[in-house]
Amino acid sequence: MNRLIRKVVILGGGTAGWMTAALLSKVLGEQAAIELVESDDIGIIGVGEATIPPIQLVNSVLGIDEADFLRETKATIKLAIRFENWGGIGESYYHTFGTAGRNTPFASFHHFWNRARKAGLGGSYWDYDLNYLAAEAGKFAPTHGNDPIWDMPYAYHFDSALYGQYLRRYSEKRGVVRTEGVVGAVVRAAGVGDILALVMQDGRQVEGDLFVDCSGSRGVLIQQQLGTGYDDWSHWLPCDRAMAVPSERFAQTLPFTRAIAHSAGWQWRIPLQHRNGNGLVYSSRHYSDDEAASLLLGNLDSSPLGEPKIIPFRTGRARRQWNRNVVAVGLSSGFLEPLESTSIYLIQSAITRLVHLFPHQGITAELVNEYNRQSQIEMELVRDFIILHYHVNARRGSPFWRAMRQMELPERLASKIALFQANGSLVQDQYDIFMEPSWVQVLMGQGIVPVDHHPLADGPSEAELAAQLAQLAAVKARPLDQLPSHDDYLQRMTARAP
Repeated sequence: MNRLIRKVVILGGGTAGWMTAALLSKVLGEQAAIELVESDDIGIIGVGEATIPPIQLVNSVLGIDEADFLRETKATIKLAIRFENWGGIGESYYHTFGTAGRNTPFASFHHFWNRARKAGLGGSYWDYDLNYLAAEAGKFAPTHGNDPIWDMPYAYHFDSALYGQYLRRYSEKRGVVRTEGVVGAVVRAAGVGDILALVMQDGRQVEGDLFVDCSGSRGVLIQQQLGTGYDDWSHWLPCDRAMAVPSERFAQTLPFTRAIAHSAGWQWRIPLQHRNGNGLVYSSRHYSDDEAASLLLGNLDSSPLGEPKIIPFRTGRARRQWNRNVVAVGLSSGFLEPLESTSIYLIQSAITRLVHLFPHQGITAELVNEYNRQSQIEMELVRDFIILHYHVNARRGSPFWRAMRQMELPERLASKIALFQANGSLVQDQYDIFMEPSWVQVLMGQGIVPVDHHPLADGPSEAELAAQLAQLAAVKARPLDQLPSHDDYLQRMTARAP
């Protein structure tokens, strides 16, 4: 069936549904009516959420004021993730959003640093990263300068339930219609099988031309109705449970996420203005739920504010994120554990891709195939980046981590690790949301340091290289004295005008 898209129906609220509504209503304007169907009786996964810098693009497109956003979502700033116990117990490293040193056109900074390391010169790779220095000092303010060496990219931690409510208010002001109720049936076109309408339990019908399935892991339209199928990735990422619990806020709000490895999974700690988000991602084959709860509650830095909530999941993706006239966004499109804070980004990316490929005269096979092609590559690349953390570990005495070291990797990831290990080279994939600095930090943070370096790094003498590194470290650290503490910045930004 090929028809004009005059009305978009979104099934499900939460972050996925309301972000979809907000972006589509902003970009499409009056070109298509938008109706969102959700039920207050169906709960959403509302936890402390960490993001990556592209979230700022969403806010910019929507015209959201940052101070208002920080205030309404109880948000804090995120400069990095600190990974603890991933290489070995007691070891830690940062994956920051920044770039260490200063790159040259043909040889990135890590080549020069690696040559210096082998000569016994310079310090830690992270000494040359402003994001790291500010995170360690607990400081933050946006840096604005003519020299990109002082760029300090950042993202946010926020309360995902409050964020969904914030986007709902935004969307309804722009004309998005919210329909409350539970879907009892679905009307489909004879023969073709496209979705024509959602039938509410009270008999009301919500008709549409394009449906966006934001119904979470249930996949009401993409799976239950269309039977799209699911690619299971649990053989690479065997954790299948998350357990979340809020706790009292800390006296000092850290500007980074903590990811702490345990014997069969990892724990997150996300600081918000009003509380802290905590959770444990784990394998049910290694921990019972009671053991997981004991581990999580026994490793909180502040008193819990409720009982742990279990969130079962299966890592993988819908085989087609766009099937017939249904586009799956959020958990209905697949799940990758939140180790690198990609959940909201993948929602954002799916909507952006839909806007780029939005049907004009109707849905075509060409549009659908290209959407699915890009979606598959992007999700596989994120998957590979997460697998990297598990595979490259130096933990001993744990069957879980031993199996992770011994597993057979996806071919693309295996090749990437081998190339970097040989000479520090990294090839940027088109749809990889993680740039070279991210791969370098995780690889070297977990012990993969290149054997060789680029020949351009042999240009300066040892004395010149040492002087250059010392100057870079001093330049990178220069803004620190001018930055306020993270808490002072939040207090100033969120204070309401009299």
